[in-house]
Amino acid sequence: MRDGAMEGRVCRTLAELGLAPDEVALVRGAHRLAMEPRRARLGEHDPDFLHPGRTVLVLALDAGVRDPLALAAAALVESDRPELCVPLERIGAELGEPLARWVASVPLSGEGAVEALVTAPTEVCLVALAERLDHCRHAKFWSERGAQERILEEAERVYTPLAERTDEVLARRFAHWCGAFARTLARRVGRSAPGTERGTPSDAAE
Repeated sequence: MRDGAMEGRVCRTLAELGLAPDEVALVRGAHRLAMEPRRARLGEHDPDFLHPGRTVLVLALDAGVRDPLALAAAALVESDRPELCVPLERIGAELGEPLARWVASVPLSGEGAVEALVTAPTEVCLVALAERLDHCRHAKFWSERGAQERILEEAERVYTPLAERTDEVLARRFAHWCGAFARTLARRVGRSAPGTERGTPSDAAE
């Protein structure tokens, strides 16, 4: 199973980065909890299936975060598909109230989230940035062009400036993705018949 392979990769990476066994175990538990609604609702090759593990890796490897609560929260935050969120009550019951509060503190997408992120603590911003960056990187597989254009606009208007104030590496990642994806969407318009509203998934953009 792809989720098992991702779990193993996340745990090995965190152990190699110096997290203690109990800290790795917390992130593993969060990842397993986050995967439950995905296994129930998504196929293994859905672009959102491996989102929890990928977000943890972005946060650890790109942003350099080592706080186990932040890393566990990154696995459980979902800004794009509410039906895949794990209820906070269950997170608190199974993994502890501190983690449930951490997840609740991360603003999701939307205008209210923009205002909250401006004043949020740095690590909260980093979790939000890592989670959104992973969605951006996999928007190339979405079939709805309108959704692709919206996430590009949001990344350019909100998340790239936030990353520039928060983390140099994530700022470069967002800037690179925005430029590459804007060019990809422009090329797709050139290939599409007039009036076409839906993009065709492609591996062309990062």
